[in-house]
Amino acid sequence: MLGYFGPAGTFTHQALLSVSDEEAVALPSVAQALDAVRSGQIDGAVVPIENSVEGGVSATLDELIAGDPLVIVGEIVIPVTFGLYTRPGTRLEDVRHVLTHGHALAQVRQWLSRELPEALVTAAGSTAGAALEVADPGSRHDAAVCARVAGKIYGLDEVAYGIEDNPGAVTRFVMVGRPGPVPSRTGRDKTTLVAYMHEDRSGALLEILEQFAVRGVNLTRIESRPTKTFLGSYCFAIDAEGHLHDRRVTEALLGLHRICRDVIFLGSYARADKQPPDVPMGFSDADFHSATQWLATLERPNGDR
Repeated sequence: MLGYFGPAGTFTHQALLSVSDEEAVALPSVAQALDAVRSGQIDGAVVPIENSVEGGVSATLDELIAGDPLVIVGEIVIPVTFGLYTRPGTRLEDVRHVLTHGHALAQVRQWLSRELPEALVTAAGSTAGAALEVADPGSRHDAAVCARVAGKIYGLDEVAYGIEDNPGAVTRFVMVGRPGPVPSRTGRDKTTLVAYMHEDRSGALLEILEQFAVRGVNLTRIESRPTKTFLGSYCFAIDAEGHLHDRRVTEALLGLHRICRDVIFLGSYARADKQPPDVPMGFSDADFHSATQWLATLERPNGDR
């Protein structure tokens, strides 16, 4: 059984439905969804990890790092379009209290400021949760910013649609499971990891980045996260193009392990966009193999080279 950050009608729910039609259970928070995977209550969970407007989802990154190991086994990217939904009979000009998730608010702030300048906006645990709350006749909130599917599920009226300030925004979700065999490489893969410096000093981050650069590995995301030990102590969440079994990625991880206090491997998995990496000359598996064979000849008599 799979789970997802719920309730029903969230964008996370939509992401799950786009790749699976098997039975799924909604969990009230990212932490609870991931803990349900850890405990074996569910086999895997879909959670948001990155938005093209707001960047990384801190709750997901932190929960993946903490606790018993988990790995990412797949990713899903879906477009995100928001609407404003009210209880039946409530007009746009009547809205005084709006409820939505913080990430959604960041993506519709300009529209709300322009169309509902007097409205008080409150953050909810999820966009679908906001719709559920607004559907309650006794709620003080007049409207929810959420997905169209959530508005329909909870019987709300759509008074505006496509209200996001950045049309074309997408959110990236990941399927998370318990550690096991790494999915086979497809040639269109991504690897996620977290690197911890030994100490905060000049050049420490550069050394981490060099492990990828000198091996021709492109990074699609790098984000600092506090280690929650003391002020100024950070680790780095990294997405790299390629698979653990690609030689250039293997060598980069070995390099990181030599220079870092800790490296947490969070999985290698197929990219949602199916885009192959642009591997520079000299960094393909064949290039590494050729170099290894050449090195072996150096220990042979000259005539055997």
